[in-house]
Amino acid sequence: MNNPMINLSGNSLRGRLELFNIDFKKLLNTNDWLANLLEFLMFAAIATVVTIVLLAIEKRIAAKYMKKRKSVRAKFAGNLVRVGIIGIAAIWVLTSSKATADFGKVLFQGTAILGAVVGLAAQPVISDLFCGIMISANKPFEIGDRIELDNGVKGDVTDITARHVVIRTVDTVDAIIPNSKLNACVITNMSHNTKIRSVHLQFNVAYGTDMEKAMAVIRQAVIDSEYTVPAWKNTSDYGPVYFMSFADSSLVLATTVYFQPTSPTEFVKSDINMRVNRGLAEAGIEIPFNHVSVVMKQPDEAGNLSENPDDNLIEISK
Repeated sequence: MNNPMINLSGNSLRGRLELFNIDFKKLLNTNDWLANLLEFLMFAAIATVVTIVLLAIEKRIAAKYMKKRKSVRAKFAGNLVRVGIIGIAAIWVLTSSKATADFGKVLFQGTAILGAVVGLAAQPVISDLFCGIMISANKPFEIGDRIELDNGVKGDVTDITARHVVIRTVDTVDAIIPNSKLNACVITNMSHNTKIRSVHLQFNVAYGTDMEKAMAVIRQAVIDSEYTVPAWKNTSDYGPVYFMSFADSSLVLATTVYFQPTSPTEFVKSDINMRVNRGLAEAGIEIPFNHVSVVMKQPDEAGNLSENPDDNLIEISK
């Protein structure tokens, strides 16, 4: 006995599909959108793999070159190559896949629109790029150099990209400065074309001090510091200590301290000052300082001032 509720005949099934207006032939035809999507994903995967390989090769070559010499030109060129590899891969995917071919044509063939957009929206980027090229060509500093800008930023150059330069300050804070800003700054390079750096230090001692003894303390402090190097190559001479002048309340001694370019100036000055302060104290040499005297009028118990002005004054010294 046939069940009137179940009918799996071809005519019945076709009639039910026509009732819901479903065209399975069109639905299963993936040549239009699914094939294009798969093609886009394939191109994207190929571009990703090739980009990763090329970036790895570039990174290895750059690391090998930078190990020999930390050049700002090589660092900038390496970062520029990375941006170029990623950009070329993105353009290739957009123009090769059918899913994005129309978009790519509109984007890269509409030169007038593209030029207007680049000119208005990307002006700071282009400015930083060309300023980065100028910095890498002129080389006012190298990677690892210690520089100081006219706006007060001071530290070691750690990186340069197509857009900015990274300067690590003494307190290990990275100052990221756009290339266009840095290119317009006055740069003081403390490591430029030199294998050693120097800093001039002054010390004050009290009148009546044995100057030879004070000079010996300062000289020994310079020699004992872990940061200092001899003033002249192939010698053990760290430089003389000078008696510079007679100040109002002290005698002024000075010396020039030499150290490696990689050592922060603040570390060197702090170390030398601490050693000199300790050495002078152990030698019994006084470091003079200002005394302040405050003179005040003091009335009597009735609130009256004495006829003798000197009786109304009290002195407080610091």
